[in-house]
Amino acid sequence: MWNLGVRYGWVLTDAVGPGPLRGRFEYAVDVVPVFLLTQRNGTAYGIGLNPFALKWNFAASRSVTPYVDLGGGTLFTNTQVPPGTSRVNFTTSGAVGLHFLRSKYNWSAEVRFMHISNAGLATPNPGINTIQVRVGFGRFSK
Repeated sequence: MWNLGVRYGWVLTDAVGPGPLRGRFEYAVDVVPVFLLTQRNGTAYGIGLNPFALKWNFAASRSVTPYVDLGGGTLFTNTQVPPGTSRVNFTTSGAVGLHFLRSKYNWSAEVRFMHISNAGLATPNPGINTIQVRVGFGRFSK
Protein backbone atom coordinates (compact mmCIF):
# COMPACT_ATOMS: atom_id res chain seq x y z
CA MET A 1 0.00 0.00 0.00
CA TRP A 2 1.21 3.48 -0.90
CA ASN A 3 -0.54 6.78 -0.33
CA LEU A 4 0.17 10.46 -0.68
CA GLY A 5 -1.93 13.11 0.98
CA VAL A 6 -2.32 16.56 2.44
CA ARG A 7 -3.36 17.41 6.01
CA TYR A 8 -4.67 20.69 7.35
CA GLY A 9 -4.88 20.91 11.12
CA TRP A 10 -5.92 23.34 13.82
CA VAL A 11 -4.30 23.32 17.26
CA LEU A 12 -7.31 23.87 19.53
CA THR A 13 -5.73 24.20 22.97
CA ASP A 14 -2.68 25.62 24.67
CA ALA A 15 -0.55 23.10 26.55
CA VAL A 16 -2.69 21.42 29.21
CA GLY A 17 -2.40 18.34 31.40
CA PRO A 18 -0.14 16.97 34.09
CA GLY A 19 3.57 16.21 33.78
CA PRO A 20 4.52 13.88 30.90
CA LEU A 21 0.96 13.93 29.51
CA ARG A 22 1.05 17.70 29.03
CA GLY A 23 0.25 18.65 25.45
CA ARG A 24 -1.93 20.36 22.87
CA PHE A 25 -5.07 18.99 21.21
CA GLU A 26 -5.27 19.23 17.42
CA TYR A 27 -8.08 18.54 14.94
CA ALA A 28 -7.19 17.88 11.29
CA VAL A 29 -8.64 16.91 7.92
CA ASP A 30 -6.79 14.73 5.40
CA VAL A 31 -7.23 14.61 1.62
CA VAL A 32 -5.55 11.58 0.02
CA PRO A 33 -5.58 12.01 -3.79
CA VAL A 34 -3.20 9.06 -4.36
CA PHE A 35 -3.98 5.69 -2.77
CA LEU A 36 -2.48 2.53 -4.30
CA LEU A 37 -3.19 -0.94 -2.96
CA THR A 38 -1.65 -4.04 -4.56
CA GLN A 39 -3.98 -7.04 -4.46
CA ARG A 40 -3.99 -10.52 -6.00
CA ASN A 41 -6.16 -9.27 -8.90
CA GLY A 42 -4.02 -6.19 -9.61
CA THR A 43 -3.53 -2.72 -8.21
CA ALA A 44 -6.47 -0.72 -6.88
CA TYR A 45 -6.25 3.05 -7.37
CA GLY A 46 -8.22 5.30 -5.09
CA ILE A 47 -8.78 8.60 -3.36
CA GLY A 48 -9.61 9.18 0.27
CA LEU A 49 -11.10 11.82 2.50
CA ASN A 50 -10.56 11.69 6.24
CA PRO A 51 -12.83 14.32 7.80
CA PHE A 52 -11.48 13.77 11.25
CA ALA A 53 -8.08 13.26 12.78
CA LEU A 54 -7.78 13.78 16.51
CA LYS A 55 -4.20 14.36 17.60
CA TRP A 56 -2.44 14.91 20.92
CA ASN A 57 0.91 16.69 20.55
CA PHE A 58 2.93 16.14 23.71
CA ALA A 59 4.80 19.19 25.03
CA ALA A 60 8.02 17.26 25.66
CA SER A 61 10.74 19.33 24.04
CA ARG A 62 11.18 22.30 21.76
CA SER A 63 12.82 20.42 18.89
CA VAL A 64 11.28 16.91 19.02
CA THR A 65 7.61 16.46 19.89
CA PRO A 66 5.94 13.04 20.17
CA TYR A 67 2.28 12.64 19.28
CA VAL A 68 -0.59 10.15 19.09
CA ASP A 69 -3.26 10.33 16.42
CA LEU A 70 -6.67 8.70 15.82
CA GLY A 71 -8.65 9.23 12.65
CA GLY A 72 -10.95 7.91 10.00
CA GLY A 73 -12.64 8.52 6.72
CA THR A 74 -13.76 7.12 3.38
CA LEU A 75 -11.81 5.47 0.57
CA PHE A 76 -13.12 5.27 -3.02
CA THR A 77 -11.31 2.88 -5.40
CA ASN A 78 -11.53 1.91 -9.07
CA THR A 79 -11.90 -1.77 -8.18
CA GLN A 80 -13.20 -3.74 -5.23
CA VAL A 81 -11.03 -3.71 -2.12
CA PRO A 82 -10.62 -6.51 -1.10
CA PRO A 83 -11.63 -8.35 -4.31
CA GLY A 84 -15.28 -9.43 -4.32
CA THR A 85 -16.46 -6.79 -1.83
CA SER A 86 -16.91 -3.03 -2.42
CA ARG A 87 -15.35 -0.04 -4.17
CA VAL A 88 -16.40 2.17 -1.22
CA ASN A 89 -14.61 1.52 2.07
CA PHE A 90 -14.02 3.22 5.38
CA THR A 91 -10.67 3.70 7.04
CA THR A 92 -9.89 3.91 10.72
CA SER A 93 -6.37 4.44 11.95
CA GLY A 94 -4.15 5.19 14.88
CA ALA A 95 -0.55 6.39 14.91
CA VAL A 96 2.38 7.26 17.14
CA GLY A 97 5.02 9.61 15.81
CA LEU A 98 7.52 12.38 16.24
CA HIS A 99 7.59 15.94 14.92
CA PHE A 100 11.07 17.33 14.28
CA LEU A 101 10.37 21.02 14.74
CA ARG A 102 12.07 24.02 13.21
CA SER A 103 10.96 27.67 13.27
CA LYS A 104 8.41 27.50 10.43
CA TYR A 105 8.77 24.03 8.87
CA ASN A 106 8.89 20.54 10.35
CA TRP A 107 9.39 16.91 9.45
CA SER A 108 7.47 14.07 11.00
CA ALA A 109 7.82 10.30 11.10
CA GLU A 110 5.20 7.88 12.35
CA VAL A 111 4.05 4.29 12.54
CA ARG A 112 0.36 3.93 11.70
CA PHE A 113 -2.11 1.04 11.99
CA MET A 114 -4.90 1.32 9.40
CA HIS A 115 -8.02 -0.82 9.03
CA ILE A 116 -9.92 -0.74 5.72
CA SER A 117 -13.44 -2.15 5.69
CA ASN A 118 -16.75 -1.66 3.88
CA ALA A 119 -18.61 -1.58 7.23
CA GLY A 120 -21.22 -4.04 5.99
CA LEU A 121 -22.05 -2.25 2.71
CA ALA A 122 -21.25 -5.52 0.94
CA THR A 123 -20.92 -9.17 1.89
CA PRO A 124 -18.37 -10.44 2.67
CA ASN A 125 -16.65 -7.78 4.75
CA PRO A 126 -13.19 -9.22 5.51
CA GLY A 127 -11.32 -5.94 5.92
CA ILE A 128 -7.63 -5.22 5.47
CA ASN A 129 -5.23 -4.35 8.29
CA THR A 130 -1.94 -2.59 7.55
CA ILE A 131 1.03 -1.22 9.44
CA GLN A 132 2.47 1.83 7.69
CA VAL A 133 5.58 3.92 8.10
CA ARG A 134 4.91 7.52 7.10
CA VAL A 135 7.11 10.55 6.57
CA GLY A 136 5.68 14.05 6.42
CA PHE A 137 6.72 17.62 5.77
CA GLY A 138 4.79 20.49 7.29
CA ARG A 139 4.54 24.24 7.53
CA PHE A 140 3.18 26.21 10.47
CA SER A 141 1.05 29.31 10.12
CA LYS A 142 -0.78 31.48 12.63
